[in-house]
Order: sequence, then structure tokens, then C-alpha cells
Amino acid sequence: MSSKKSTNGRFILLRATFRALEYAAPSVGARMLDRAWFRLPVVPEHVQRLRVELPPGTPVEAALNGRTVRGTAWGSGPTVYLFHGWGGWALQLAAFVPPLLESGFRVIAFDVPSHGASDPGEFGPGTSTMPEFADALRAMIAAHGPAYGVVAHSFGAAATTLALAEGLSARRVVYLSAATDFATALGHFRRMLGFGPRIERRFRRRFIRRIGRPLETFEVVRIIDELVEERDLPSLLAIHDRGDAETPYTGSEQIAKVWPGARLELTAGLGHNRILRDPLVVLSVTDFLSTDQAVAAAAEPARETMPG
Repeated sequence: MSSKKSTNGRFILLRATFRALEYAAPSVGARMLDRAWFRLPVVPEHVQRLRVELPPGTPVEAALNGRTVRGTAWGSGPTVYLFHGWGGWALQLAAFVPPLLESGFRVIAFDVPSHGASDPGEFGPGTSTMPEFADALRAMIAAHGPAYGVVAHSFGAAATTLALAEGLSARRVVYLSAATDFATALGHFRRMLGFGPRIERRFRRRFIRRIGRPLETFEVVRIIDELVEERDLPSLLAIHDRGDAETPYTGSEQIAKVWPGARLELTAGLGHNRILRDPLVVLSVTDFLSTDQAVAAAAEPARETMPG
């Protein structure tokens, strides 16, 4: 049997299982959905191969609730943090390192818990949460200096927004292929797996018990709306591909509408991941971060501290 036929067979069986559990045992279905929701995808090693030549870097670490977050630092100057997405890895954003170094920045790329070289997350290996992503970013910044900028991909962009709501300061922020609406993502799970409202209700209760707040409170535009009422936000550049099959570009459009002064750039033909190594995207991000006015502002960097 081919691997494709085998995969299709397992998927058909999974859908049939969820449909049966919707009526026979929705609590069991909710537990299965909970595991699937928080489980990270397995990324083959060949996909993670380094595609650019990098200078030697310095290993860096940060403590997070008894676990170690690990990364690499290059250069000196105002610090730009590279923040991967769900199932990503630090050097997925490696294409940004050389031009940022040439522009006079220090660059730090790191792995979120349960990713790459970092320790397993709070709920064990292969799992993570948005609060854990946000906490990892803030822990790195607390350990290694203020963020002049953050370049965040996909789920990392959503987590950066959460970190801003929890006290993160930065001069400039770049969102690439931003993930924005997780209630809609649950709808995709529902259509894909075939479960119904009974499993969904129980899953939502499990989500609150695990995370401490409802799923809807993590919607990025909602968080930004609240932030705008409280304080000034960093300058934002949002770049998204119109053909992104994982995170719709309309999410970045919505962000740009509510984020004061945000700049939106839409691309074509790059999808969700190739956008991270496209030369024009890399150039646009570097230019946005390294304008004369922006670098001058970093003379008095913002401060970020983790709560006690």
C-alpha cells in the first residue's frame, strides 16, 4: 500500500471516530481534540536545513519556569529578535540575519519550548501554547536586553501581540504571515475532523481549564483594539502572501486597519513559508528596521522585564 493511500485511510478512520464520539462519548472526543490542538507538527530534518551562510554566533539561554529557552546571538548594536511560529525553529528566519548584521543590529534567534534546542514545554514534549510562546519571547528579552525590533512569523506574530499586551516594549515590529483568528481555526478543525457542537463545547471548557481564558480572547485584532486604548504601539510592518493557505492574508489586512500607522505589504506566489527567504521581503524588512530615524531612536532603548 502506498504511503498516500495509508495516510488517506487513517484520516478517513479519524473522521469516522470523531463523528461516532460526537454522539457516543463527546468527552472522549474533546480529549482527542485537545491533544490534536496543542500538538506540534513534526518537521523533517531536511526541511530544517540551513539555506543561508551565517557567521559564527554565540549561544544564549533564558530561564522560563524551570525550563531553558535556547538560541543564538550575532553582532552588536540594537537587538532584533527573530521569533518563529508554531512548529517552526530559530533558523527558519536565518535569511534576515546577514542583512540585519550589515545594518548594525545585534540579532537573536531562539527556539520556543518544545521546539528545536529548547527544553520541552509546560505540558510536555511536542506541545506548546500561545502564552508559552509569549513568555519565551519576554524571557529572552529580559535575559539579553531590550528589543529594538521583533520579526515574528505566523503564530509568533500572534504571540508577539499577546506579549505586547503583557508589557513587552519594542521600537519596531514586523509580522510575516500573521496568524490572527483562532476561533476560525477551530472551525477549520471542525470541518476537517467532522465533529460537532457537543465535542466543541467540551473542548472549549478544557481549553479554559488548561489556559485560564477563553479561546476568543486570543484573537489578535481584539487584543490590538484593547492595546490601542491603553498606550502607543510600536511601528508595524505586516507582510502577507495573498496565496497563503495556512493563515489568510485578510488577517493582516485587519491588523493594519486597527494598528495605528501600520504598513501592509501583500505578496504573490510566496505562500506561508517561502516569504521568510524571499530577497525582496528580506530587503523590505531590513529597510523598515534600519531607517536612520529608527536607529537613532534606539539610543534610548525601551525596557522589558519579566514579572516577579
